[in-house]
Amino acid sequence: MSYCITGVDPGPFVHLYGLPDEALKQHKALRRVATGPSGFPERTQMRDATVGESLLLVNFTHQPANSPYQSSHAVFIAEGAETTVTVNNRVPEYLSKRLISLRAFDGDDLIAAADIASGHDLTVLIQRYLAMPNVWYLHAHFAKYGCFAARIDRA
Repeated sequence: MSYCITGVDPGPFVHLYGLPDEALKQHKALRRVATGPSGFPERTQMRDATVGESLLLVNFTHQPANSPYQSSHAVFIAEGAETTVTVNNRVPEYLSKRLISLRAFDGDDLIAAADIASGHDLTVLIQRYLAMPNVWYLHAHFAKYGCFAARIDRA
């Protein structure tokens, strides 16, 4: 089964780019600089930020549905990001090297299935869930911190 994995749209955060730290706090956002090769997963490009890269830690509503599962969490957005990456039929490295919580949602935006998998084994779980007729889309979360990583849809 063909699928696509999509990062976070930076559009809602563009107005925060370049703001002073005090102004960011008023928007419940923080500026962070990546200090290592991992630990700063950037959501628009679905990659680990490079050392020295400026990121914004923002609250992102990844599940805006009018259901009990409506949810938001902190995510890193590269300061200055303009586009969103979509990857077809493969798991990007930033997911494949982490433990992932995968949540399958039905047409009422309710969880139909969920499991945890090593990123290297994620393709099997993605295909199993998308083969379920009641599943409309998937959300991948980093299992340790629980933050949203990407959306997965049938291609």
